[in-house]
Amino acid sequence: MKKIIGTIALTLLAAGGPALAQSYPEKSVTLVVPYGPGGASDLAGRALAETAQPILGQPVTVMNKPGAGGMNGARFVSDADADGYTLLLARVGMALSPAVTPESAVPWDAYTFVSALEATPMILAVRGDAPYENVDDLINAVKDSNGAMTYAASGATAIDGFTTQALLADNDFDPLTAATLVPYKGGGALATALLGGHVDFVAMAAASLMPHIESGDMKALMVFAPERVDSLPDVATADELGYEKAGQITGWSALYAPKDMPEDVVAKWQDILGQVATDEKWLELAARRGSISTIGSVEMPDYAKSQYELFNGLAKDFGYLPQ
Repeated sequence: MKKIIGTIALTLLAAGGPALAQSYPEKSVTLVVPYGPGGASDLAGRALAETAQPILGQPVTVMNKPGAGGMNGARFVSDADADGYTLLLARVGMALSPAVTPESAVPWDAYTFVSALEATPMILAVRGDAPYENVDDLINAVKDSNGAMTYAASGATAIDGFTTQALLADNDFDPLTAATLVPYKGGGALATALLGGHVDFVAMAAASLMPHIESGDMKALMVFAPERVDSLPDVATADELGYEKAGQITGWSALYAPKDMPEDVVAKWQDILGQVATDEKWLELAARRGSISTIGSVEMPDYAKSQYELFNGLAKDFGYLPQ
């Protein structure tokens, strides 16, 4: 935590300067969440609105604008005036979608990158009564099944599809045939499919799995995250286990704005987020969602580019795009 706060301070000194916007904000700010109410993205957006509003001094109104894999909301913000009054609760899809479907997605760099907000870990999980106690057990079973093992995901090129395919590729399997993807809509449906024995494993957002892991109905074998999850201290990350592709995948949230937002407004928001980073309510809500606050811990333009390149490379490696 001390390291992160130090990074925040250095970032603010570099970006803020003496010219913070004196008049901004003069009215409420709209925070667009590009997915529907009640999901991880919506919860992250409302947590940010709740904790930033008292510091900002104006209302922060959350607007859900779902559709097209997050691109409806992303396009709404990228087309808005760059005055600081329309912001985007960005998710990993803002890098993943243009990496995989460039013809229909908003370009990954069509924004002002304000700050990272949080990492939202993914968990590799099996049923509580499954005979697998670790990742090696599961991988050996996949190898022996000749493609008969199944996993649930919301799509082959969705984040929860790439998690499993990256893990398979890291083990020198064909990521498209070594295990069989069974598609479901939404995190709740994926978890239900595993609980009902309809699939053998999942690798998906922690928020949908943690209640079942805590009850013992599921077992966590690995996390896709930059660090271990506090509630699962004995479960190693993909990176710790030496998985090169899978170790780079995690969910995340960030704060984006329309391209070319004035530097003093960017600095104003970076100052606000520097205070949010140590706010007990923000940290409590992040922990409740199974998320890890990352405000100030990465250079968001560089991180967004690296995430775009990661998924674009995986899409080419796995045959979804031409090399």
